[in-house]
Amino acid sequence: MLALSADFQKMVEVLLSQKPEISAEQIRDMIDEKKRKIGAGYLTDQGALFLVAADLGISFENIPKSQSGIKDLYIGAKDVTVTARIMNIYPIRNFTKKDTNEESRNRTLTIYDKESSVKLKLWDNQTSIPDEIGLKPGDLVKISQGYVKSGLDGRPTINLGSNGMIEKLSDGDSPIPNIDTKLTTVDDVREPQDNVVIVGKVKSNPRVSEFTNIRGQQNKSLQMQISNEDGSRTLRVVIWNVEEERIPKVFNTGARVKFIGVKIKQGNPQYGKGDFEIHGDEGTSLEFFGAQEEIEVMPLRILSIGRDSGRGNVNCLAIDRGGKFVALTVDSTLINEEMTPEVMIECVPSRIFGTNITLSKDESYIRTIDDDPSFPKLAMLESKIKDIQLSDNPFIIEAIVLQSPNMTEVNTKTGEVVPVTDTLLGDDTGEIRLIGWRSQSSSVNQVNVGDRIKVIGATANNGREGKVELTLKPYSSIVKVG
Repeated sequence: MLALSADFQKMVEVLLSQKPEISAEQIRDMIDEKKRKIGAGYLTDQGALFLVAADLGISFENIPKSQSGIKDLYIGAKDVTVTARIMNIYPIRNFTKKDTNEESRNRTLTIYDKESSVKLKLWDNQTSIPDEIGLKPGDLVKISQGYVKSGLDGRPTINLGSNGMIEKLSDGDSPIPNIDTKLTTVDDVREPQDNVVIVGKVKSNPRVSEFTNIRGQQNKSLQMQISNEDGSRTLRVVIWNVEEERIPKVFNTGARVKFIGVKIKQGNPQYGKGDFEIHGDEGTSLEFFGAQEEIEVMPLRILSIGRDSGRGNVNCLAIDRGGKFVALTVDSTLINEEMTPEVMIECVPSRIFGTNITLSKDESYIRTIDDDPSFPKLAMLESKIKDIQLSDNPFIIEAIVLQSPNMTEVNTKTGEVVPVTDTLLGDDTGEIRLIGWRSQSSSVNQVNVGDRIKVIGATANNGREGKVELTLKPYSSIVKVG
């Protein structure tokens, strides 16, 4: 069967009319030969037909163009018209052209119809259109006067220059499925897939981490775990190149969240036992079910003040009135001499990610307040060594140092060499090993055999021979007693 689309049919008719000595079967053979010579997977039949026509001296420039489905697009197509829905809207990217040294900008959208999806690249003045007409994921649009080029992945990409148009359409009776009909759940994930809309419950504290991309640039990623409704299956989520201003300021565990425009990938066994992972990027949208919480004034009791991170902030451990532990990342300029363990503070965070709270210089407020006896104190939170078990909560213990600290250097999986120091602690109920990594290594190194110390904010994990060990966190502190 020769015809694949209305445009293809017209092209064949033009070629046959101008070269009557050639049959349709011969055209078919020439298309197959072109594809064979260039390589399978690089050309559609329609793309190969363009090359065949060029060999025969025939141009398709004046053929009237019909509206295409995304699956009919081919590299080299001009004056393309497509009706589709929005999946992703990426930020504007500014760059300098290497050949002319001119400043330029572009912006990428992912669009889909009932059969396929494609990247849409907007250039220069077109980049502001999504904001001007208020486009969002799920909107129905008509793309006119586009042209198709090869993307970096070798797939067709629609480009929209100064003559192109984007028109927002009313839904009407469009056959293109609404974005909510594409919704899947954690339980439904069974294979790798692109352009996914998935919903789940936030299972772990979201965190923003810095990483270096392949071009040597510093970027940030948002990471968390999401689960199904009963918590029986959990998947790792990583949103790469995330812009922090696009992340909600309140992001509590247990919240139901929808991720629009992500990929399902086979997971790394290092995380989530090798189950599938969800990967997004700066074009991924996050939507929450129910009303978003507002950031309010929060009273807390400081339990521990850790070391300066070297990045302009200090990590602290605090507790709220209900006894929930909170990890604080506080801009160093907000720390004053009055902020010591056991002191009460009142603050307005700039960000709340589960039990991780950020206090930034420009967006936060913090001050010390009078003591509130309804808040737990350190003495009320102490544990005996025999009671320490694996838990998400940090522990506070008072113990005696039983062994001289032992410092070693460890090669991490990323090739980094970091110091690690451990010692053995004991109380009247048992013994446990205490470990400090990186900057906390020196904290452990400063204790001596026989010292009575209070360890504030260490977490329990499985260590040597399956025994539970305590590990210092960035907010942890060691205080000598007596």
